[in-house]
Amino acid sequence: MKSASTLKAVKAVALLFAGAGLAFGGYWTGMHKSAGDAPPSSAVADKIDPATGRKVLYWHDPMVPGHKFDKPGKSPFMDMQLVPVYADEAAADGVKINPSLQQNLGIRFAAVRREDARDSFEMVGTTQFDESVAEVVQSRVTGYIERLHARAPMQRVKRGEPIASLFVLDWIAPQEEYLALKRAGNNDLAAAARQRMRALSIPDGLVAQAERTGQAQKHFTITSPVTGVITELAVRDGAMVSPGVTIAKVAGLQKLWLIAEVPELLATSVRPAMTVEATFAGDPSHKYSGKVREVLPGVSTATRTVQARLELDNRDGKLTPGMLMRVRLGAEQSVSRLLVPTEAVITTGKRSVVLVAGDNNSMQPVTVTTGRDISGDTEILSGLSEGQRVVASGQFLIDSEASLKAVLPRLAVAQANAQAAGTSASPSSPKASSAPAYHGVGKVERIDKDAFTISHQPIPALQWGAMTMGFKKQRPDAFPDIKVGQSVEFSFTQANDDYVLVEVKPASGGAK
Repeated sequence: MKSASTLKAVKAVALLFAGAGLAFGGYWTGMHKSAGDAPPSSAVADKIDPATGRKVLYWHDPMVPGHKFDKPGKSPFMDMQLVPVYADEAAADGVKINPSLQQNLGIRFAAVRREDARDSFEMVGTTQFDESVAEVVQSRVTGYIERLHARAPMQRVKRGEPIASLFVLDWIAPQEEYLALKRAGNNDLAAAARQRMRALSIPDGLVAQAERTGQAQKHFTITSPVTGVITELAVRDGAMVSPGVTIAKVAGLQKLWLIAEVPELLATSVRPAMTVEATFAGDPSHKYSGKVREVLPGVSTATRTVQARLELDNRDGKLTPGMLMRVRLGAEQSVSRLLVPTEAVITTGKRSVVLVAGDNNSMQPVTVTTGRDISGDTEILSGLSEGQRVVASGQFLIDSEASLKAVLPRLAVAQANAQAAGTSASPSSPKASSAPAYHGVGKVERIDKDAFTISHQPIPALQWGAMTMGFKKQRPDAFPDIKVGQSVEFSFTQANDDYVLVEVKPASGGAK
């Protein structure tokens, strides 16, 4: 009897241990399955880094941050050692990168500084003749073009160089009368005859030549009043001209106009008298100085630009009309501005972000409002203060909106797991505190009893591209108002190997 009761007791103890083993095995299996989604909370979290004395949550490869390891070693992805993630890091905002990794990644810092800077921006323009100094050559009498010295438009001429010779029949008789009176010694009548010739627009030089030769001059040569280019030639040999008829138009090259295309956004920033520096591809080292003459009215509907007329000094004569030049405009007065290097600003399309360096090698993304770009620097209107340190290079870690969205959820998960390691989770919802929610936008392709099939846009937080896939329902009657073909915004969590919908609602007006 006694042996039988002892045998029964042994069997009971064995069954008790077997049940406990199965329970522990089920618990360990569940924890092992969730290891891909959250760092180990007991065995790993209790490890202390002997070098720093800090509690280690897990080890990871910074270049592939989605994978976590429970012990140190070499990364299976990159030729580098795994990096520990400490409990105090998980509870902090931002991203921490150790100094050696900062050096390997080429991360460089710059200080936020305040300087007096002038408004300046670059644009392109095309040179033109300065019409304000162009000279019009006209005939003052009726005559004929006996010889045309200028043969074609765009011909270069110098000041005093002949353009055309005229035969003027009406000038012969007054000259002969004047010469006859001069020979007769009648000075009073000769003086009166000279006044009549002046009234007939006979040049004094032509009268002096008639006095020297003693013969009336039948031909009159018209010369260029300035050194430049004949932009217009309106007559030919043998043509008859009358008073007021334009023979030629000569434009000087000492100064040129530069018609610059100003973006509509900057139109109000360009003002007359602003200083100008311009260069052209043929000689980029030579800078031509000038100023803004005026801003022309009207906006081009094709390019959305306003034209500004600039005046350039061209005394060396290297510039010709039609050249394409790069122009930098600067204001006359300087204004105190808060500046950071332009390369420090990450523009996502919807906002501008700067990584601010904090204590203990941390870097915090900060949304800023930017102003003008000034000679390699960007003006900061809000979001930063003077003296802060920002990341000036190496932002490829989070160089786009997608990267920022991928980093911040991982930080939130790490923070939640670190807090869960120190406090007990709620027994009623053990998974609710550890499974992060992801968000997406897409179109419902199919609705089944227990699942939705959705064609969704890229989900940066999971590094997913656009695809069509199934999402489980929490219960069969969930989301009854959603129809096939409808554009929706949805949230989901990962449960083991399935993705379970938490919320599905019609997409807002901007989502497609």
